[in-house]
Amino acid sequence: MQRLSLISWNIDAFSSRATSRAKLILSHILEGPKSPNIIFLQEVTPDVRTSLLKDARVRAAFLVTDAEDQTLSEKVPFATMTLLSRARFTSGLYLQKEDDGIEGGGKFMLGRISRVTLPSKYGRDALCVEIIPPSTPGTFFRLINVHLDSLGDTLHYRAQQMEVLANTLREPGCSGGIIAGDFNAISPEDDGLVNKNKLVDAWVALHGRGEPDGATWGVGMERRDGLGPGRLDKVAMMGLKAKEMEVPHPGPIEVPRPGKKPLEIPWSDHCGLRCTFTI
Repeated sequence: MQRLSLISWNIDAFSSRATSRAKLILSHILEGPKSPNIIFLQEVTPDVRTSLLKDARVRAAFLVTDAEDQTLSEKVPFATMTLLSRARFTSGLYLQKEDDGIEGGGKFMLGRISRVTLPSKYGRDALCVEIIPPSTPGTFFRLINVHLDSLGDTLHYRAQQMEVLANTLREPGCSGGIIAGDFNAISPEDDGLVNKNKLVDAWVALHGRGEPDGATWGVGMERRDGLGPGRLDKVAMMGLKAKEMEVPHPGPIEVPRPGKKPLEIPWSDHCGLRCTFTI
């Protein structure tokens, strides 16, 4: 049995100073006491993506999806991005020793990396990475980074998207995996989609439905549309065991305003999600 940790964060493509905010989120993730093995990012704009790829910490310590793909930004204004720690994962390009000093021995080998096409109003897809455990090389698990369709009028798309993603974890040879990111779960009907597809909602499994600190969006702010805080971001899993989960909150950044006092905004309109699980 091996233990892995994941952080997922929608870094908010539309607010001011996107690149600076993304750097602060990355620093918060990497410099904390619990640096994760897996990072899922959503709403990554081309400029933010370039900045992250140039970051010395990322280049030294992580394998990054789509690192050489220049066509992605031509299709959509932002996309998902997955970073995998070199300490726990290796691609087929690198030979690994029988024991890399990790409990259980060896690193996870990366298998196929793909973008799963989803029925979508906004051209959304799911970024899927197959990982092969060192102890059972004949099987694989899937790490799926998602940003489901936004707003209330696309519930029918989100329902279809969740069905496609759950079926992806049930394909032959796949022993399960994790679906994490921005589920845009803004309605009671959204809250039922994880159970409907026979997946485990990691937050509910660990904290129950009544836990008040699970909100990841609209936290600490009042909105004109009257929407309160919501658990829009989720971690759903199959064939894995959730061990710990928490909600990291964004810090502030100043936005300069000519002739006025700088405006202080959060790093993102979303909080992050940190989940530790075992395979």
